[in-house]
Amino acid sequence: MPARSPALHDLAWFKSSYSGANTTECVETAFIPPGVLIRDSKRPEGPWVAVSAQAWNRFVTARAQ
Repeated sequence: MPARSPALHDLAWFKSSYSGANTTECVETAFIPPGVLIRDSKRPEGPWVAVSAQAWNRFVTARAQ
């Protein structure tokens, strides 16, 4: 992940289209050059988790077993 943390207010955070109207159980993501940041939408100040682009791709394309 980046050597310098990005400014959280400068990122374009978004919720999944599957979130619907329920605002109690959502995560938000933001794309950064080496991957994706993930945070709890109820706690936008953090903490957040950084994952690689490859890990994010595997996650969103995985099928439920």
